[in-house]
Amino acid sequence: MPRTVPFRLAAACALALLFLLWSTAIAGAKGPVVSLHVVGKGGEVLDEDSFGVGGTVSIAASPKATCFGSGTGGSGKKLALKGATALGMLVRAAQFTAALKPVLVTDHFADEFGLGLCGIGGTAATSKSSWYLKVNHKVPSVGGEKVKLHAGDEVLWGYGGYPYPEDLALVAPSSVQANVPFAVQVFSYDEKGKKKPASGATVSGASGPTDASGHATVTLSAPAQLSARLGKDTPSAAVPVCVGGRCPGQ
Repeated sequence: MPRTVPFRLAAACALALLFLLWSTAIAGAKGPVVSLHVVGKGGEVLDEDSFGVGGTVSIAASPKATCFGSGTGGSGKKLALKGATALGMLVRAAQFTAALKPVLVTDHFADEFGLGLCGIGGTAATSKSSWYLKVNHKVPSVGGEKVKLHAGDEVLWGYGGYPYPEDLALVAPSSVQANVPFAVQVFSYDEKGKKKPASGATVSGASGPTDASGHATVTLSAPAQLSARLGKDTPSAAVPVCVGGRCPGQ
């Protein structure tokens, strides 16, 4: 006589299977593990993730991608992005992250300059502001589909006018004691990757803005994801800090 699987057990197994399938899809691409940070208009963080990049991902060149002027929209053809590239990583992430859809690219200038990125998550580039790419805090000299990624790279797709905003990076300890103050430091990077302390930045949980050396003091009673913001600069990626042996999400 067949056994009946308890409902709760079946539901738990189903959830575990869904999580496994999602994890395999987003992280299972063979290739280096790279971090992705996508920041839209007004400093809104659209996505933060780390996963393996590689293989081939496809995207259709959109006729709506006209940020370079009338008549410069995409052909509608399906484009294959091969290998571990910055644009391929963005397209792959958009398959699982609603906030990144649609990704609009044009192949109008493909033969001369490569692919043009016109939109992410409903925000289109304009004559005054555009989507830009930084890898390890530097603006590359080639298009995103030609930027080859390596293990540990930090990829930022941001939205802003030219000159591009400086992007922030937060340095914090991975684990602290509850209710014991600790120091963090914030740096800013220009488009060439030149680093300097960020004065006046706001850090979540800090007692005040950063000083001239980029330092601030933070006190936590529970695990948290810390980030830094400063004016029109691109906010930092979140930094998880464990408290008393417990980490964010636990």
